[in-house]
Amino acid sequence: MSRNFALLSALALSLAIPSWAGKTYTREEAINIALEKSSDVKSAEEDLKSASSQVTAGYGNAYPTIDLSATVTRIFGLDDVEKTSDLADAAANMAAGTDENGNPMANAYDQQVIGPAVDGLIYGMKSQGYRWQSSVGITATQILYAQGKVGTGIEIAKAYKRVSEVNLENKKAQVRYDVANAFDQLIYLDSAISIMYASKDMLQENLSFVEQSLKSGLATELDLIRVQLSMDQLNSKIASTEKKRILARNALLNTMGLEWESDVQFQGDLRDPAAGYTYPDTSMANVKKRRRELVMLEETENMKNLNIEIEEGGYKPTVVLLGGIKYANNKNDFFDWDAPKWDKLNKYVALNVTMNLFNGMKTRESVTQAKSSLRSTQIQKETAERGFRMQIESCANTLEDANSQIEIAKRQVDLAQKNYDLTNDAYKLGRETQLNLLTAENSLRTAKLDYMNSIVEWNKAYNALLQATGEY
Repeated sequence: MSRNFALLSALALSLAIPSWAGKTYTREEAINIALEKSSDVKSAEEDLKSASSQVTAGYGNAYPTIDLSATVTRIFGLDDVEKTSDLADAAANMAAGTDENGNPMANAYDQQVIGPAVDGLIYGMKSQGYRWQSSVGITATQILYAQGKVGTGIEIAKAYKRVSEVNLENKKAQVRYDVANAFDQLIYLDSAISIMYASKDMLQENLSFVEQSLKSGLATELDLIRVQLSMDQLNSKIASTEKKRILARNALLNTMGLEWESDVQFQGDLRDPAAGYTYPDTSMANVKKRRRELVMLEETENMKNLNIEIEEGGYKPTVVLLGGIKYANNKNDFFDWDAPKWDKLNKYVALNVTMNLFNGMKTRESVTQAKSSLRSTQIQKETAERGFRMQIESCANTLEDANSQIEIAKRQVDLAQKNYDLTNDAYKLGRETQLNLLTAENSLRTAKLDYMNSIVEWNKAYNALLQATGEY
């Protein structure tokens, strides 16, 4: 390899940092910042948090539900409720008298049993009308069988979480891919500017030679005008490329989620095609495992399958076990409370079984719709697999073409350099025209830029094939 070509290769593979540069970012730093600030990544992270929460909530449906309820009721327009012994007292008074046969009007049974019992009954009925009626209760509900929806719901939540995890990985990979391509484009523009400035130095040397030759009568004013026109055209190209570089830099900063800063610089290298990078694995069996889009579709297919089970649960019963305990306190005054006694607490246990017998064929239609949705996902997955196969083939062909273009560009640079050297030497001896020299100089600059572009295109093609095979 010639010395000039070696210098060109080094230039093509790296970004130089000006001495006046402010903040400098490497490729990895740019990728990490973009990952931190990407709105797509942040949204995917929130989706993953939500999916994880749904898994926890799914397990929560399998646990019992315990509820506490407390009620205080104030009823207006009621008198105080008092416990009395009117009937017991009346029986006692009647026992002191006798009937026409001389028998007591009330016996001991009336006094000790009937009277107090009726008094208690009356009090119990009156107690429903206390002004202050309070209660505290705890109920527990345990779903024993919910048409299979609890366990299946957990599996669906897990599948959705897996989709969210893979989606997050995919978003991060896309950010890395976008930053890498933007970085490569910036390297190309920086190197192109350096090549143009080197070409400008060569043209300036030619201009100085023509100016000296004009003074000595060895060149004409037309020769000088030609060189000056070429210099103006080159300066215009340099200015245009520098503007493109500013746009590319701002685009990279935008991808990183940063504000535009004029003194920001980037440092990094392109992959060297000659370094012998491993060719991506294009086996479809492995691609199907690596392509995140296919993994997400497979998990979605699993979710749709489970959803059919959920809908078919409409034909099955729901079994629920319930239990509760309740303390009630009814008084004339709010502050008057009785200590709770276990024997007087309201306690219950119940088993509830419900099953839909007819709902207007909603269950049947829901199952049909769920199966149709599953088939749509399966068709989408099959289409994606065919599309990925075509994408890999296209990217492989592009990479092969890029390798060929690099070899062609190398030969063009060597030939253009030899042509320029020979033409320049001959021109200084008066054996070549100035027009041929300018053409040779322009051909050399074009060849160098083409080589630079072929390196960048190879990197893009390699990245694209890595992405297509799921290795990026």
